[in-house]
Formats: sequence, structure tokens, C-alpha cells
Amino acid sequence: MPPLPMPDDWQRALVVAAHPDDIEYGLAAAVAAWTAAGKEVHYLLATRGEAGMAGLPPTEAGPLREEEERRSAAVVGVSEVEFLDHRDGVLVAGPELRRDLAAAIRRHRPEMVVTGYFGATWTPPGVSPAYVNSADHRALGQSTIDAVADAANEWIFPDLPEEPWRGVTYIAVSELSDPPHEVDVADHVEKAVASLCEHRRYLELLSDQPVEEQARQIVDMGTLTEDERRRVGFRLYWG
Repeated sequence: MPPLPMPDDWQRALVVAAHPDDIEYGLAAAVAAWTAAGKEVHYLLATRGEAGMAGLPPTEAGPLREEEERRSAAVVGVSEVEFLDHRDGVLVAGPELRRDLAAAIRRHRPEMVVTGYFGATWTPPGVSPAYVNSADHRALGQSTIDAVADAANEWIFPDLPEEPWRGVTYIAVSELSDPPHEVDVADHVEKAVASLCEHRRYLELLSDQPVEEQARQIVDMGTLTEDERRRVGFRLYWG
């Protein structure tokens, strides 16, 4: 059965990620499609990615990666980017992270919460062996799903100053293989590539390959299907 289109009966989405550049590995193409259609999208980052640049101390890498993420978000029409300032590399799925995510959901008041794939391993189409998913990604994804319910319940974190938010209709988790839902991003691939290119210093440390070539290969891996269609896939849950 072919994937279904994503539902359109929402106006504001909150995209939750562990690190700067996580959203740009394909998901930003869907964000570009949404903002082009008049949707309002906010970003929430659990860390500043300060442990992600070899040879650059966290005190220098954190502000640099934060600035790259803000520029990257602006390319696809996102002006609201919040950082929770958890420590990069050691996110733990549990009450502390859930509390901060729930508070942010209450602040941003989305109808749809979006997060990245958080299974233990992942395999892009045509790639073998599989990749091991980041521990931060695994912790962040599970905590995000739990935090949607926490944000709606005034008794779980009663010390939070924000009013409970019960308006989340959908939780969307990105899915590379056999997604039940998809966003057609054929008209938004170039925006996604340009968005990832804003992580220039980060990508320059990953490879000697030109940044633009890296970005295009990464976005291709995240959006290109076996039949040459361009899509970003999701698995949907009720909020």
C-alpha cells in the first residue's frame, strides 16, 4: 500500500531534535514544504551540539553550532529556534528531559509535534550494514512522545509555570523505510540542501568533500525513493 499524504488539518508544528543539523538530514525538506504552504513551524533543540566537532572545545563549538542552526532554520522559513541546553552526548530518557520538553510544548502550543527516527539502528535504502542510531536520538525521541502527554497533564509536573497544552493532535516521527505517511518534497529539495549547507564549519570537519556536495548527498539519502520520487516519510501517532 503506498504511503498516505500527511494530514493538513493543523497550523503550528514543533520540530524537536537532539542536535543542530539533525533536522537538516532530510526532514528540513518537509519543513520547507510546510512553511511554503503557510504553516508555522518552530524548532526545539535539546542540546547545542557542543560535543560534535572534533578538535574544537565545547565552549567554542556550542555557540558556533547554535548560530549555524539558526541560519539553517531561516532558509526553510523557521524563525523560532529554542535550545534547552542539555549536555550533548549524554541525553537520558527520563523525568528531567521530559519536564523540559513538556514545558517547551506548552510554550510553543503546537498542533503537531515532529521528531526524528529514534530506533536503535537505521538503514537508508540500498545501504548495508545498518547504522547504529545515536544514544541522544534514542533518548530524545522517546522522551518527546512522553512529553506530549506530560504537557497536557497538570499533575505530572505541577511546578511548571506554563499552562497545560492539550492541543497536540499528531505526533510525527520520521521514517525512512516503508513510511505510512509522506510529504512530497520534489519542489523543496534545493531549499533543504541550502539549509544543510549553513552547517558549513561542521560539515568541513566531517569530510574533505565540498560542503555543497556533502549536503546534496545527505539530502538525497533522506528524501530520494527507489522509484526516484522525492518524499519525506513519517509514522503518525495521536497526540
